Amino acid sequence: MTTLLCTAAALTAAVIPASAQPAATAPAPNAAPLDPVVVDCFSEAQTRPEEYLLACGDGNNRLVKLRWETWGPSTATATGTDMVNDCRPYCAAGRFRAYPVTVTLSHPEAWPEHPEVQRFTMIRLLYTDTAPVPVAKDVTYKLVY
Repeated sequence: MTTLLCTAAALTAAVIPASAQPAATAPAPNAAPLDPVVVDCFSEAQTRPEEYLLACGDGNNRLVKLRWETWGPSTATATGTDMVNDCRPYCAAGRFRAYPVTVTLSHPEAWPEHPEVQRFTMIRLLYTDTAPVPVAKDVTYKLVY
């Protein structure tokens, strides 16, 4: 009898979360879709990050003090500072220099690791003063994370 009660309790516990699962992960049919995310170097989804690492391998290029003006279904725009290591005379001895920048994220696509989530796949940096040598004042990169 005890075995039967334990089995019934285990089956009930297994069924309740399974039936509740779709509502937790899938938006309601009439719900507005979630805005896209930007994926960082650690494969974490971010929304309106204050900082964003551009050079994942060595950390020599980072966007900081990001102030997001918009974050919508097709683009996101911020102003901030691009901190770039000048690597002179070599990167370990280089100095980080600040470049004011406008950042635009665009081209949302399904995130392969989480197909129900849209992620921005392009980043545009528009330097509002000078740009780091040899970078152009207006550059666009594909986000590969």
